[in-house]
Amino acid sequence: MRTGEVLAEGFERIREVVHEAVEGLSAEELSRQPWDGANTVGWLVWHLTRVQDDHVAEVAGHEQVWTADGWDARFALPLEPGDTGYGHTPQQMSAVRVSSADQLLGYYDAVHARTLAQLAGVGDEDLDRVVDKGWNPPVTLGVRLISVLADDLQHAGQAAYVRGVLRSGGKH
Repeated sequence: MRTGEVLAEGFERIREVVHEAVEGLSAEELSRQPWDGANTVGWLVWHLTRVQDDHVAEVAGHEQVWTADGWDARFALPLEPGDTGYGHTPQQMSAVRVSSADQLLGYYDAVHARTLAQLAGVGDEDLDRVVDKGWNPPVTLGVRLISVLADDLQHAGQAAYVRGVLRSGGKH
């Protein structure tokens, strides 16, 4: 396997978990906290998608799918267009409400497709390219992509867990 293929395989695994966590849930279930202060399935998947969209767009030098394809208008959230959910308070998290599983998965799949397109051209030599000098040591493309993979997989697993809690009648 080549570098881009290995990374794409990791992102495909996230896609599987995201779809399993979201498919078949109602808008109400996507926005239901399993207990006070807990993240919702809708917020977790929206957030992991926003972070992936933001980070991949930045390193690829293109506009985010969120704004370029009008997902920000379709979701019509009371947030700034650049908001990814990082550092959200419970109140801000509660404001992220999606109208349907199809809407959430539509945005996720659009970002996923853009990510795979970007990864198709990534080779070993690209991984050492510095993409963020604001850290010590500076962040390379390889580190950034692994960071997104790790964060997304963690949040996808959390969404799957919350789905299980919701479907079990709230027993956690």
